[in-house]
Amino acid sequence: MARILINDFLLLFYSLNENMKKTPPAKKHFFEKLAAKVTVATGSTAAIIIAFGSVLVWAATGPVFHYSENWQLVINTGTTIITFLMVFLIQKSQNKESMAVQLKLNELVAAHEFASNRLVNVEDMTEEELKVIQKYYSRLKQKTESEESLQRSHSIDEAEEMHELKKGIEKSIKKKVKEGRETKKI
Repeated sequence: MARILINDFLLLFYSLNENMKKTPPAKKHFFEKLAAKVTVATGSTAAIIIAFGSVLVWAATGPVFHYSENWQLVINTGTTIITFLMVFLIQKSQNKESMAVQLKLNELVAAHEFASNRLVNVEDMTEEELKVIQKYYSRLKQKTESEESLQRSHSIDEAEEMHELKKGIEKSIKKKVKEGRETKKI
């Protein structure tokens, strides 16, 4: 089953790759280019220095303007407008970054033959569904704590199967030990 899924995935990936070679790269929209440049610029050291310098200049001009309401209004209005615009810019940047990370994680989960495919597109699940998966991983953690190697990776299903197998082996050993004790008593 896993081999079929991997083969289907590789076929899909190959066909997408071939289609990408035939089509020209997508043009970025003006706003996307602007947002990317502004995000980089506002996150720079120069932007912090300019912002700090602006506040210092504003504070220094306080005595000149007698600390008037208009003087205060300048900094209040300026910071409000910048904050308002930056909220949307940061959110757009965060959404794009989050989507890229999710796609990379989905690729890793889909490509690994032992990974649980339940986690592909986990970001689209409801909070209740996420809590159910969290409970599975909590159980997985409990089951693997007793193992000798903490570096071994498990899927939820594999951990369940291994746990049941171990329980079965343990029961059969206990049964044999018990039978061995009973035969020694006779």
